[in-house]
Amino acid sequence: MINYDIAVMEGDGIGPEIVRETVKVLKAVEKRFPSLQFNFIYLPVGLSAYKKCGSTLPNQTIEELKNCDAGILGPVTTHIYQVHDQNMVNPSGKLRKQLDLYANIRPARNFPGVKSRFENVDMVIVRENTEGMYSDRSLYLGDGEIMPDSNTVLSFRVVTKKASERIAKIGFELANLRKKSVSIVHKKNVLRRGCGMFVDCCSQIAKDYSTVTFNDYHIDAFAMYMVQNPETYDVVVTTNMFGDILSDLAAGLVGGLGLAPGLNLGDNFMLAQATHGSAPDIAKKNIANPIAEILSAKMMLEWLGIRNKDDIAIQAASMIELSISRVLEKGIKTRDLGGIATTEQFGNEIISEINTMSIKDDVLCQR
Repeated sequence: MINYDIAVMEGDGIGPEIVRETVKVLKAVEKRFPSLQFNFIYLPVGLSAYKKCGSTLPNQTIEELKNCDAGILGPVTTHIYQVHDQNMVNPSGKLRKQLDLYANIRPARNFPGVKSRFENVDMVIVRENTEGMYSDRSLYLGDGEIMPDSNTVLSFRVVTKKASERIAKIGFELANLRKKSVSIVHKKNVLRRGCGMFVDCCSQIAKDYSTVTFNDYHIDAFAMYMVQNPETYDVVVTTNMFGDILSDLAAGLVGGLGLAPGLNLGDNFMLAQATHGSAPDIAKKNIANPIAEILSAKMMLEWLGIRNKDDIAIQAASMIELSISRVLEKGIKTRDLGGIATTEQFGNEIISEINTMSIKDDVLCQR
């Protein structure tokens, strides 16, 4: 039996609602597999944490996370955080940097019963997560943006050999388990030094994976190729901002951000977090789509299984994804997907599938 300590941070807006359903789903698979045990540790984050603790990311939360195996983070409403308030940091960016969660893994694939413009899409965006253009990740101290005068802003972009090599390694390892194809996306023709170093590092790592083919593309051209023939791509490896943009684009190709999970992965910790925002306009209305957050937790469970050689955790992760597919196949969907199911109802339908599914189901652990 392996006991996993899982931190739970509900976040802002719809965060508490979708995280609640996510925990319920994890508890459901826990009941199906007696050797799988979770210890959920609730930690403050976001606007509620600011109100209670004086910070959107209290130090106690960061310290507690270091003692956990993994975490679940709901979306946060960072666009209303006060930029000049040092206690209103972006929890997502801060945690990625603080805990060295250098790989942001964002899959996009078709689900049954969900309308989309394309079929047979199954790709993964592997995005560098700790440096790049974003100001909260580009400097050790400071915010990475300076104003030499009131009408001018200079934003710094950081690219290092270490970060480029390790994100490339994650991408090639994933591809080696999938369709054995990597697309390296960059803007080397203009950003010759930064993107040049990134491409060179990726090409060097590729030499260790002789069975994986790879090509490199300019970001602008690749965005066009994605909306022309998305089914042809497997694993996409790119820098921070490019990956942020491309992952939302990929989600749009298969039904929207409500289906877009994400996992922030480091060597010692991982954080499940949906790609979408906190949608404060629909918060507390019980209409948010919980799929992306639940699938993020599914990815977390899968990687915990891989790293701990825990086949039960991997099988439980497969059960979650298969259950979601079966619910959607029945035509049960939340409003954003054209259905009428509430957040809670959709979560309960997933749990019902989990409760009735055979653990020996031939489809488990297969796609």
